[in-house]
Amino acid sequence: MVPSQKKWSQEVTRKSHALDLEAGVFTFEDPRRIARSLKKSAEQSHRRKVDPYRSAMSMLTFYINRAGDKLDPEQHERLEQAKDELRDLFGRPRKQTGSGKKG
Repeated sequence: MVPSQKKWSQEVTRKSHALDLEAGVFTFEDPRRIARSLKKSAEQSHRRKVDPYRSAMSMLTFYINRAGDKLDPEQHERLEQAKDELRDLFGRPRKQTGSGKKG
């Protein structure tokens, strides 16, 4: 892989045009802390193009997707939990799990 390609997602995460992220936000052990940090960054940003909730959730999803298989399984689970925490902080419903069928 070309070095510039390797650094692309790291550079976007570090120098997002939409959010000024707290250092190490995606490595925090507490999903609620991750969510609070992303919420704060999104609400304080004047450069984002969408509402704070969508901006924060997009950054979190972007990080998870770009890290892919290189992401530690425990940290991946924390980041998925942070999505639900983010939904809670913004008063949005949590995602339903399962097929949604009764019985």
